Amino acid sequence: MGADAAALQAAYRHCRQIARTQARNFYFAFLPLPQRQRQAIYAVYAFSRACDDYADEPIPLEQKQALLDQQRRRLHDCYAGNPEGPVFTALADVVRTYRIPRQHFDDLLDGVVMDLTVRRYQTFDSLRDYCYHVASVVGLICLEIFGYTDPKAKEYAVDLGIAMQLVNIMRDVKEDIERDRVYLPLDELARFEYYEDDLRYGVMDERFLPLMRFQAARARGYFASGAKLLPLVPRRTRVCPATLQGLYSSLLTRMEQQGYNVHQERVRLSTSKKLYLVGTIWLKTKLGKA
Repeated sequence: MGADAAALQAAYRHCRQIARTQARNFYFAFLPLPQRQRQAIYAVYAFSRACDDYADEPIPLEQKQALLDQQRRRLHDCYAGNPEGPVFTALADVVRTYRIPRQHFDDLLDGVVMDLTVRRYQTFDSLRDYCYHVASVVGLICLEIFGYTDPKAKEYAVDLGIAMQLVNIMRDVKEDIERDRVYLPLDELARFEYYEDDLRYGVMDERFLPLMRFQAARARGYFASGAKLLPLVPRRTRVCPATLQGLYSSLLTRMEQQGYNVHQERVRLSTSKKLYLVGTIWLKTKLGKA
């Protein structure tokens, strides 16, 4: 193995370690992929993880913006053939192999920047744009790695990403309001006569439950559209989006079963539940039933 090949393999191992220690639900979905696609997904995850970490640093806004600007410069250098550091070394190989448009990564960075400056969304249309930038574009990147032939696959990948982000928003309302962030659309809060102070004090009453059921129904609609992606992805890689669909749908079901009690505890799936879902979905995919 030459020096360049050894450095590339070391870069991929570095990305795998990041995914293994930080990816949570995503890591379980990555495991059944063929090795080449799996290591490519690790590199994409490591890049997006770094972007999120920069945004969450306990430092002034200007410094966060500077870090993200630097990350964008490194991304552009990566596409120009001058990767810096192990994550970009692996990513350069991935984008070259799978011909991933740079715009997807720029869109992801734009979404992270939105989190620095936008703390409220007046309507669902504006929230959907945010969800596209922080979640759907990751799906579009992964789609290039999974493989597809029907261009409709892109539409369904976008919708699956939106569904997953909506579940995150529902699950994290307590943590978000503690950081002075409200992702539930303000016009919908007003429609159900449930307000920011109610979120802040964790009020669960006859206003909160219909509001959350409304959000859940919307997420279910996006999951239904996102499920149409699965037959358009080769069976050998289909298991990854199928697993993500299954994991996040199960999180939504768990919220529903617990009466949307997201103010009291963060809704989670146990490791055993995740492994059971991955195994079941992998088997269904292998048998052509998913």
